[in-house]
This record gives sequence, C-alpha cells and structure tokens, in this order.
Amino acid sequence: MAVTMKDLGIDRLSAEDRLALVQEIWDSLAADMERAPLTEAQRQEIDRRLAAHRANPQAAIPWEQVEAEALARLSR
Repeated sequence: MAVTMKDLGIDRLSAEDRLALVQEIWDSLAADMERAPLTEAQRQEIDRRLAAHRANPQAAIPWEQVEAEALARLSR
C-alpha cells in the first residue's frame, strides 16, 4: 500500500512548507538521476550527436544567439 500525504501528516503543512518539501524531494530525485547509469540507447544518442558535431562544428548555434532569438520572439 502506498504511503499518502495524510499518513505522513503532509496535508497539515502550510502551502509554503509543502512547496519547500516538494522542492527538496525534487532535488533528491535529480541527484539520484545524475548518478544513474545511461541506458545503451542514451549512450548511442550521445555518441551520434558528438560525431555529428565533430563532423560539422559550424552547425552549432551559440546559446547567446538562441536565447536572444527566443526573447525577441516573446517580445513581439
């Protein structure tokens, strides 16, 4: 049986405290995922992208350009 918010008393916390708890849980999950090994499919995709970049590094767009273009589209 799954543990519920009520079982843990989380439902009695303020919205601010629940939000802080969610952030703490999210951060712990992110840390676990960083330590998780890549799947073979993920490793192959990284290798494919790296090979494509090495074959044509001029195709890469700098982050500053991507950001500027996105912000310009938002301000229209």
